[in-house]
Amino acid sequence: MGAVLQVVAGGAPAQGDGFEVAYVDRLGGEHHVDLYDAAAVRFEDCRPVRSFPSWKGQRNYPGLWWSATVGRHVGYESWLERDHAMLLDFDSRVTGYASQPMWLFWMSGGRRRSHAPDWFARRSDGTGLVVDCRPLDRVKPRDAEAFAATERACREIGWEFRLVGAPEAVQLANVRWLSGYRHPRHRVADVVDRLLEVFDRETPLRVGAERVGDPIAVLPVLFHLLWSGGLAADLSVVLGEYALIRRAEAAG
Repeated sequence: MGAVLQVVAGGAPAQGDGFEVAYVDRLGGEHHVDLYDAAAVRFEDCRPVRSFPSWKGQRNYPGLWWSATVGRHVGYESWLERDHAMLLDFDSRVTGYASQPMWLFWMSGGRRRSHAPDWFARRSDGTGLVVDCRPLDRVKPRDAEAFAATERACREIGWEFRLVGAPEAVQLANVRWLSGYRHPRHRVADVVDRLLEVFDRETPLRVGAERVGDPIAVLPVLFHLLWSGGLAADLSVVLGEYALIRRAEAAG
């Protein structure tokens, strides 16, 4: 599941305490560049630099997430990574993302260090976002050093770095429900038009759906619009039949 980069052993930075980056492009070619050259790489299109093995008795759960944003599967190594893959997929500002698309190398105390961040995402304004997923009560000193170095490297080239733990439970449950309707097949054009018209004013979910037609046919399209940003709701509270739904400002 993904390419395994072969340049790790030679991954010490050439000089000082700077950074170097290694990655596998979408065609399988391996590259090793300095940090500033890496700023121009489309990491959202790169292959993983590590595989995601599974074995009997392992405590983490690797797998694949089908991303509506990129139209293909992306790998993850744990359910926490899967949750954040889903949240990246849901984020309307994210235009592309990839799992573990680079090795970052640096020297620390005379020792070679390396780290493969969990996610790289590209935003609609062209900026980069690097995400590491770790329960905050399980960050060991060596991990903390790697995360701090990654944040420093990101800052040098204008990317944002985030260390994330478990998402907020209600929002996660809502987004997980909506993700079941993320596939474009749920975008039925005539139903979309009627939903956008009905919810031009803030309206309870069930009331608006019934104004459009049979809820059995309408609700999947409504949930797809909530996923894709055509409709909006407060996802910090449970998304029930009385949830207030409104047309998003940019919808059309």
